[in-house]
Amino acid sequence: MSATDTTNTHGRTRLSFATVADIDEFVSTLERYERGELSADQWRAFRLVRGTYGQRQSYDASMLRVKVPQGVLDKAQLYALAAAGEKYSRTFGHITTRQNIQLHFIKLHDIEHAMRDLAASGLTTREACGNSVRNITGCPYAGVSATEVFDVTPYAEGLTRFFLRHPLAAILPRKFKIAFEGCAEDHIALPINDLGFKAALGPDGTRGFRITAGGGTAIMCTNAGKLHDFIPASEILRVGESVLKVFRQFGDFQHKQRNRMKFMIKSIGWDRFVAEYQRELAAAREANVPTLDIDPPAEETKPERSRPAPPAPPLIGARVAAAPPSGPGVTPVVVPVYQTTDEMYIRWRGTNVHPQKQFGYSIVTATVPLGDLTSEQMRVIGDLAEAYGDGSVRVTMEQDLVFRWVRVGEVHELYQRLAAAGLGLAEAATVADVTSCPGAESCRLAVTQSRGLGRLLEEHLRARPDLVAAADGARIKISGCPNGCGQHHVATIGFQGSVRKVGTRAVPQYFVLIGGGTTADGASFGRLAAKIPARRIPQAVERLINLYAIEKSANESAPTFFARVDLKRVQRELLDLQNFTEADAVPLDFVDLAETGEYTPEVMEGECSA
Repeated sequence: MSATDTTNTHGRTRLSFATVADIDEFVSTLERYERGELSADQWRAFRLVRGTYGQRQSYDASMLRVKVPQGVLDKAQLYALAAAGEKYSRTFGHITTRQNIQLHFIKLHDIEHAMRDLAASGLTTREACGNSVRNITGCPYAGVSATEVFDVTPYAEGLTRFFLRHPLAAILPRKFKIAFEGCAEDHIALPINDLGFKAALGPDGTRGFRITAGGGTAIMCTNAGKLHDFIPASEILRVGESVLKVFRQFGDFQHKQRNRMKFMIKSIGWDRFVAEYQRELAAAREANVPTLDIDPPAEETKPERSRPAPPAPPLIGARVAAAPPSGPGVTPVVVPVYQTTDEMYIRWRGTNVHPQKQFGYSIVTATVPLGDLTSEQMRVIGDLAEAYGDGSVRVTMEQDLVFRWVRVGEVHELYQRLAAAGLGLAEAATVADVTSCPGAESCRLAVTQSRGLGRLLEEHLRARPDLVAAADGARIKISGCPNGCGQHHVATIGFQGSVRKVGTRAVPQYFVLIGGGTTADGASFGRLAAKIPARRIPQAVERLINLYAIEKSANESAPTFFARVDLKRVQRELLDLQNFTEADAVPLDFVDLAETGEYTPEVMEGECSA
């Protein structure tokens, strides 16, 4: 049923999530399709569940999405991803907002080889796309956060293994997203998931979860509703299977634009949904659906292992400089920094380093612009994780990487080596740390080059530290279409790709949304403030930050301000940027960011709901 015969796995040594049988089946099914035994629709439905997504290019180009359960990657896996990127992709990979790694522009007949290379390190692409239970995400600070109730990672992994290759996992009306959080803060966007598990303790101290259901963004932003105030952790497999059965029975298989679980709940009503779920949960208990019987420690234990010597900064710089990224689209700009100053280190430490709850250790974030890592940077990250951390890193929802168990006295050494790898940027979790989906570079549904805008904004903001300092707590997220893969609906300032006609020509533009976010209490969704041509967006961001700086209340954060500010006030502030005529236009207005030719929007049939 599941990935292994047991879900009772926790600790630093993880069992593989991959099987050779999956890859053999992929190869044989591709052969059947090429012999004409399967239709294009049948082949597409199959390959999506195996993590292979068609790109918008007319030539042979696919995206391979690699699941990274709970965002945990060890050195061997980083090295495997690096090799796959070099052999089959663009020599770099892309971190997603759901803790996956994507490799783009892979030829279809290279997919098998990439899968086999990745499987050797325990990584799988199974159910990474398609109408399936997607990668189960987890708080990247689980086990080391001072505010957590308990470490949720073992429970998230148990549910991952239970659902991986489960009979229900890939026959759903639509994709299904699950997240786990244990902290007082929300680091993983629980309220926009189909199922959210928030760590809680029962009256007797029993570990369990507050469970929410039915969240989502895109064309109908929905805050998840409360399914349980508390249920013992041992019951989460039964909870998950019962919800899936209700979704499978009452979900809409016919209409691609309204077949997420939130639409089903709206259709039958919350009370009916809960009643059907409770019926299935009772049946699961009667049928002895497994319980998750594990008893891990409340927090991670100190890593006890010998640590290799770290590579020296000059060697790291030489390694990454000798292997620059290549290929189509927006590629990472790698600038090794060999000589760091005290001022640079202090600035970086202020935004990228936080105390771990275990005395003497720090949590260190490596800022990854646009979520792009070159193959050699991945190898360096693996080497540094072994030398300075616990041998692994965790992927964040903000497309960055987190090192844990870094000794306080070694943080500066780690910084010098990250800087040499071109990964020493400060401003993690600030307005300059922009999140973006892949956009029209590769996605069939995207209208605009969201990555082009992401790069423009990061460069603009990093050149203006005064703006970054003024935008207390603000986050920017960008999507190239309404689907929200960049999570723009829950950003302080969100941008959604769009198009407008000016005369007979098309201009790339963005909907500007303000005031979105998620907390432990739920989600707030961005309000539409303007529709602004792409090349004017940096001006819009400046005005929004200045508006906050001038009109905020004492000690009011940017997320709080933009959630409550009068929308008409913001609209007036942006009105002249929104107004746009042929007389205002310059030639570059008709060229999308990161492109060279005139903008011609092309929205293709997407595969998200195939």
